[in-house]
Amino acid sequence: MNSGKAQYSGVNTLEDFHSVLTDDSLNCKKKRYVRKDGSCNMVLRHVPDVWLLRVNDIFTTLVEIRWRVMFLTFALSYILSWLFFGILFWIIALTHGDMKHPNNEPCVYEVRSFTAAFLFSLETQTTIGYGFRGMSENCMIAIIVVTIQDVISVFIDTFVIGIVIAKMASARKRAQTVGFSNCAVISLYDGHLCLSWRVGDFRKNHMVEGTANAQLVHCLENSTGKVKITYKDLCIEENSFILVTPMTIIHKISPGSPLYKMSLKDLRKESFELVVSFTYTDDCSGLLHQTRTSYTQSEILWGQDFQEMVRVTRKNYRVDYALFNQTVKVLVPEISAEEYELKRYSQETKHKPLQKNPMASAVEFIHGKSFEAAASTSNTIQIQEL
Repeated sequence: MNSGKAQYSGVNTLEDFHSVLTDDSLNCKKKRYVRKDGSCNMVLRHVPDVWLLRVNDIFTTLVEIRWRVMFLTFALSYILSWLFFGILFWIIALTHGDMKHPNNEPCVYEVRSFTAAFLFSLETQTTIGYGFRGMSENCMIAIIVVTIQDVISVFIDTFVIGIVIAKMASARKRAQTVGFSNCAVISLYDGHLCLSWRVGDFRKNHMVEGTANAQLVHCLENSTGKVKITYKDLCIEENSFILVTPMTIIHKISPGSPLYKMSLKDLRKESFELVVSFTYTDDCSGLLHQTRTSYTQSEILWGQDFQEMVRVTRKNYRVDYALFNQTVKVLVPEISAEEYELKRYSQETKHKPLQKNPMASAVEFIHGKSFEAAASTSNTIQIQEL
């Protein structure tokens, strides 16, 4: 197929460029640095004092654990506190002699066994108040223990409610409703090779403002086993926007881009990962969120472009998310952006018409006549002399 026969809007076609369609049969065998869901493919080992660090930051630790582990932790915190104070009330009853002398004035009414002491602890902390068991004024130590239990129960309730709210309002949950396209594409925009991908918000309540970023991550391992990870930023045009409709984020492959000298063959041979992110503020909660994903070489489609998914009607704009990941084949040269610009420049200069020097034209205009007018005047003078 010859790209010179195809018509492009805003792109100068060259006859000696061959179009190529993406070959998806090549897959990257290396492990991902960032998974498709945005999580990092990392395993931390031999971290010094890891349990001490987690206990010191217990709030973040409980927010990050799974729901079932969190529910088990909270249930144990309540049950163990009831059991602990139940043991204390049982010891107080034994010391005061409430078990041996039931006719005496007890410290706690209707507490004659360990089961009754446990139930009294549960009813005190949960403020049930069945009316059978209660404190008397005979034991100051029992009154102090009840006061301490009430204060601790308030702290436990506050801690549990705060953890649950923080976990439900976690940024990771909101990030799941903002997604990237399954692939990135390389196509022509305004006569330049560009790398692009899509990001969209799947909820009606949109964010206040967002910023898109992208990096090329190279992971190199030498013969000795030493791993070197490098990061190269990609310049994104119009990286700050409000994500009302799905946006196509474009990186122009210019001389400052790490992809500038990379052709389709080089792209398949290179070992890198494109890590993209979108940081935004939610308009409902006012919290800062970030959504991430990555693309390997096989997920960067050369010679394809995204389908248009926004339609304008009389009343509104309609977005068809069924086309969010759909691409169409387009004609794109398989050479690098550097070669493409050099050949396009040489093709333009070859067909460019010769123009007169603008400085010479300005001098002629200042003297009030052109060189042709001066020659015509000279011939007229010679005829008059004859």
